[in-house]
Amino acid sequence: MNVFADFQARIARILKALPETAGLADAALARVVVEPPRDSSHGDLSTNAAMVTAKDASMKPRDLAELIATALAGETGVAAVSVAGPGFINITLDAAVFDSVLRVCIAEGAAYSRTALGKGEGVNVEYVSANPTGPMHVGHCRGAVYGDALANLLAATGHVVTREYYINDAGAQVDVLARSAFLRYLEALGEDIGTIPDGLYPGDYLKPVGAALAERYGSSLKDQPEAEWLPTVRQFAIDAMMAMIRDDLSALNITHEVFFSERSLQAGGNGGAVAAIIDDFRKRGLIYEGRLPPPKGQLPDDWEDREQTLFRSTEFGDDVDRPLIKSDGGYTYFASDIAYHADKFKRGFKTQIDVWGADHGGYIKRMAAAVKAASNGEATLEVRLCQLVKLMRNGEPVKMSKRSGDFVTLREVVDEVGRDSVRFMMLFRKNDAELEFDLAKVIEQSKDNPVFYVQYAHARGASIFRQGRQVFPDMDVSSAALAKADLSILADSSERELIRRIAAWPRLLDSAAQSREPHRIAFFLEDVAAQFHALWNKGKDQPDLRFINAEDRYSTLARLALVRGVMNILAGGLALLGVGAPDEMQ
Repeated sequence: MNVFADFQARIARILKALPETAGLADAALARVVVEPPRDSSHGDLSTNAAMVTAKDASMKPRDLAELIATALAGETGVAAVSVAGPGFINITLDAAVFDSVLRVCIAEGAAYSRTALGKGEGVNVEYVSANPTGPMHVGHCRGAVYGDALANLLAATGHVVTREYYINDAGAQVDVLARSAFLRYLEALGEDIGTIPDGLYPGDYLKPVGAALAERYGSSLKDQPEAEWLPTVRQFAIDAMMAMIRDDLSALNITHEVFFSERSLQAGGNGGAVAAIIDDFRKRGLIYEGRLPPPKGQLPDDWEDREQTLFRSTEFGDDVDRPLIKSDGGYTYFASDIAYHADKFKRGFKTQIDVWGADHGGYIKRMAAAVKAASNGEATLEVRLCQLVKLMRNGEPVKMSKRSGDFVTLREVVDEVGRDSVRFMMLFRKNDAELEFDLAKVIEQSKDNPVFYVQYAHARGASIFRQGRQVFPDMDVSSAALAKADLSILADSSERELIRRIAAWPRLLDSAAQSREPHRIAFFLEDVAAQFHALWNKGKDQPDLRFINAEDRYSTLARLALVRGVMNILAGGLALLGVGAPDEMQ
């Protein structure tokens, strides 16, 4: 039950019924917003309806607002309507409206407020996609958690979501992986390999891969030329790394429906899917042979001053046309990425969301242009960047360097502080803002630790129910019984405000999904927890506000209904974040 969406629909109906606005286009009505007023003393809802439609109606906003307010005053559940400023409309609702919301929340449980916003639209969310050259580190963790929570949020709001991982198994880095693994293979055979040469991966995580190669192939690879052993070792090492990555992700309770191989895009005859998309672009006049001007500033290592095969990406919003074939005849990474996103479109995904690290921001325009070209404008690519994570311990930086092998793995972080702490805190900042993750602070049991504070609120609710069963062992506290409680008993301002917060949950979910910002859920849950803890503390000073009153079954049942509503919001929100809602805290 979304009070805000309900009144937005009512206002649209009113505007269509008024003679002055009967001819308004749907585009004008779409600009109407119903939201909580900035100052709660102004009412429960506020709308800009008159402000955004007055021009189309050839009226002054204030005059139109008065007409809308008069019509709203006659609506069911409306206690008062007022016009403020140049034409804002503030609405105060009957308490019974919010009581009805609480009853729905109790009846629907943790699934309360799931919406049909997405209308069954298919959405592909690609996230993590770390190079298969080693275990995941804490830098990968943020994108993994953000992408997974975003997928949960979209699924909860009526989208059909596919979670995808793109395996970069066709670039030079996997050849480096193979050579690094081969050294460890020789080491497993008893050879002294000395210091790992510069340019290879020195991490100990490759020792088990070398041992497994020795067990599988014995010494048969040892004397082969590189051209013969490289393909075998490369695939073996990639498979081992992907098994490790899947295991790391499982520690965060993250799974993907699709693991897509970059190498598969070049498989088959005539160059595979990459050659096919280049041929398609060429037939459509989107490819030409030419030279690119040198980029401004310091020249990148891969820039080549030569005539080459270029995609007309500037025709689709990019800053410069882009090369597709390297001087050695191989395809650029960009060419493979075009073929990959074209494949997504062929699979039916018109909405594609990629989650990337912040260092890939310069790649967005070219990929957005490529998707537009490959789909003839039917598909859109949204890229969500995740900023860096600064790993700390008691305020001191923790070193991590994948190239040197001296890095902190994702698994080590999860093992130290727990999955729930990692997931919640990775979502407690907007994805494009830098995040400090302090290993010591995230396990503190205090109100300054958001994940503990929110989980403790749910556990406190469960404790209140246990206390209620002790005091009233015969009381029916099922959802059906709680939904029938006399909620008019909940008359204190703190109780009413908490019910209003519950009523705001469906709107929050929709807005978080539309903006692709799951951190809003974490913030909202912290606010709910704060209000709940405050109400509990208030009961210590005012016995008539205590959740369990041994002298009054009816107030106890009503307050247990409120507690159940709060617990449902907390459990449902934490589930979307991939975090547990414990009934007890250790």
